[in-house]
Amino acid sequence: MTRHQGLGGRAAGERRLHEQQLRGYGFLAGRGPRPSATVVPAPLRYWQYDPPRPVPVGVVLGIVAIWLGVFAWGGGWTAMVDEAPLAVGAGLIVLVLNVGRLTVTDHGVSTDVPATRTKPESIVPLVLVREVRVGAVPPGWPTAAGRGGWLPGRTRVAVRHLADDGATEQACTRWIRDPEAFAEALDHPLQAPTRRS
Repeated sequence: MTRHQGLGGRAAGERRLHEQQLRGYGFLAGRGPRPSATVVPAPLRYWQYDPPRPVPVGVVLGIVAIWLGVFAWGGGWTAMVDEAPLAVGAGLIVLVLNVGRLTVTDHGVSTDVPATRTKPESIVPLVLVREVRVGAVPPGWPTAAGRGGWLPGRTRVAVRHLADDGATEQACTRWIRDPEAFAEALDHPLQAPTRRS
């Protein structure tokens, strides 16, 4: 067995362990482990909540606008005003269900939303992480998959990691509330941003 095959097998095991540790916590991670957990899971290393992505926000705004427009067209201003609390309330519920959580366990990092289960392919096992750097992806790194938009008080962080084959390099960027704690959770020191010449 080659080193790369061994690393891929280890990464698969780490994904399973990441999912097991995540299942011990509800979406509101600050409340601690689930009372129903049969085995108390290890504490989460890092988590932060991210607002809904632009696509769900756009879809919800469009549906609410169409919903209210239909009532305005069929019943006038009064019908639209009467329907507005229901339409806006339903839209807000959908947006709340699209709030994401970036979570680092002892085994990996993933992004989850409360309405869905964690996809194994979206988990990056810690064994595959190679570098964590403040700022944009530096020259020489692979093209990054941008995840999450800018928020006040957050810093962009680039993460370089390997794919499951153990050889192909990949990268992603995230807007992080506490970059040093995030890097520490990934078992890598936080590198300063690369100065462009």
